[in-house]
Amino acid sequence: MSGLGGPGGLSTLGALGATLTWAKLREVRCAELEEAADGWGRAGNRADAARDRIDTQLVDDLRRTQKGEAAQAAVRRLRRLSMNFQYIYTECGLLRTTLNSLAHELKAQQRVLQGALDDAAALRFTVHPDGSVTYPVGGEGLVDGKPLAGGRASGVPNAGLAAPSGLVAPNPNAAKAQDIADRVARAVRTAADVDWRYAKILRALTAEDGLGVPAATWTDAAGDAAAVRQAASGYLAQGIPHDASPAERKAWWAGLTDEQREEYLAVYPDQIGNLDGIPALVRDAANRDNLQLLMGKLAGRDDEDAMTKLAALREIDRQLQAVREPGEPPMYLLGIGDQGNGRAIVSYGNPDTSRNVAAYVPGLNTSLDEEFAKGDLKRARDTAAAAREIDHSTAAVVWLGYDAPQSPDGLSSLAVAGTERAETGAHAFRGFMSGLETSNDHGDPHMTAIGHSYGSRTVGAATQQDGGIPGVDDIVLVGSPGLGVDRAEDLGVGKDHVFVGAADNDVVTRLPSKEQGLLAAAGRALGPAGSLALDVVHPGDDDLWFGKDPASEDFGARRFVADPGPPLIGLGGVSLDAHSQYFDPKLDSASADSIAMVVAGRGHQVKQEGGR
Repeated sequence: MSGLGGPGGLSTLGALGATLTWAKLREVRCAELEEAADGWGRAGNRADAARDRIDTQLVDDLRRTQKGEAAQAAVRRLRRLSMNFQYIYTECGLLRTTLNSLAHELKAQQRVLQGALDDAAALRFTVHPDGSVTYPVGGEGLVDGKPLAGGRASGVPNAGLAAPSGLVAPNPNAAKAQDIADRVARAVRTAADVDWRYAKILRALTAEDGLGVPAATWTDAAGDAAAVRQAASGYLAQGIPHDASPAERKAWWAGLTDEQREEYLAVYPDQIGNLDGIPALVRDAANRDNLQLLMGKLAGRDDEDAMTKLAALREIDRQLQAVREPGEPPMYLLGIGDQGNGRAIVSYGNPDTSRNVAAYVPGLNTSLDEEFAKGDLKRARDTAAAAREIDHSTAAVVWLGYDAPQSPDGLSSLAVAGTERAETGAHAFRGFMSGLETSNDHGDPHMTAIGHSYGSRTVGAATQQDGGIPGVDDIVLVGSPGLGVDRAEDLGVGKDHVFVGAADNDVVTRLPSKEQGLLAAAGRALGPAGSLALDVVHPGDDDLWFGKDPASEDFGARRFVADPGPPLIGLGGVSLDAHSQYFDPKLDSASADSIAMVVAGRGHQVKQEGGR
């Protein structure tokens, strides 16, 4: 690996060169690689500290104390500097892990080589510079009984690819020598492959000239991170406890050294940031870094899906960087990803230090787009702000951790949505809630699950899986088309802890039962307006598309007051707004206040109205 340099000295790599021998491999000083890795780690930590000081001190102080165009220009320059430090931190972290992983793999081959050399020495065989092994006379000839001649065995790097000769050397030392020679050859060949692979990665880890870090640079950084992750999979990735419980993951993270944590955060922010059970502060830090890599990755594409998700990520990034007003709940990024329809989990308030924690699951047509980044995040923010007025120790989360159904025809086609996505989402939601319960500092935090629209079906499905939703004390359901259960008591928290909001003009809360599906299908022939008009024709029973109407008297939940909302069909045409304003303190203060009271642990004070 010639041509490399950096802190700690990389002269060790010159030992490999173009033609690798076992003698060169044995002499490689992996400790120097690890010292160089430590040097890059220290550089990255300094960059991270500088970035943190800019973001948490300089920018905030400047915005609070200075106004005008000059101050705004200074903030922009500080933001640019912060981004530069973040890029330095990311690249230094990648270099650190690359060098440590290289040392890890080379040491493994050195152990294989040394084992072969030790065996040769014990047998008094000679290992030659080319890797061949000379062995002495041994055994007895079948005809004359004299000792059989010695010989020389040449190693085969890929023994499985060598064609069998059909002959077996009679000297018993021959087979032992061949095994030693093969092990030497394999160690040298594997080490040469390692050398070539990491040299390619390290050559790519170079920064652009100048002080700017444009989007294209983050696109390159995303590619760098992917390459390092692939190369270092045997060094780090296998240690990440993906199949463990949240409690086991928490214990795993607590048991790591600071250096190990730094490497995981630098190379696998996407995995650490989305690992339930890991502390919220750690997830937030990992996801903020991964957010930049994701934006760089998507900026390198030009398809519609990438542009849609990129717009959402940029809006989330804007909100993360915004200065919080006094009393406004701080923002934590607990999950982010571009898989499927996109993933984003945002908390307002620290869910680990709060006594009250609520998680809101959005529904139909929710995906990682700009509407989600503005509208759904606002719902969680409004809920957190209102609940914190009741009990300041409160956090509210919006959880887009599954692929909600997408309907190009809008709510009129909700009836065709099946339950598969709800069941899949329910499993992920249970894991997330278990993680919140595990990482919370309070012995028994008050936890609330909130489901809106199809999200209520997902919450309902989660309650029916083994053990229900971990840690949840209260359940709030708004704009629900049914839960898959017929009674509030079937949700596992007691019927007095199930709260339902259903606006009179919310079409989703009046979807007909499956038995009335033909009526809705006939309505579609009349166009969207005709379909919606027929959908709200309730047959007189209290069954919805996904089961019993949660707002019905027979269901047995505590129904709270909600504003009727705009009529479905009015002078302005068809309006679905009644389905979307439950969390809005201006459009539906009665519902928003009731949700906040439940979240803050004051559900018993919620004003109720009769069931349908």
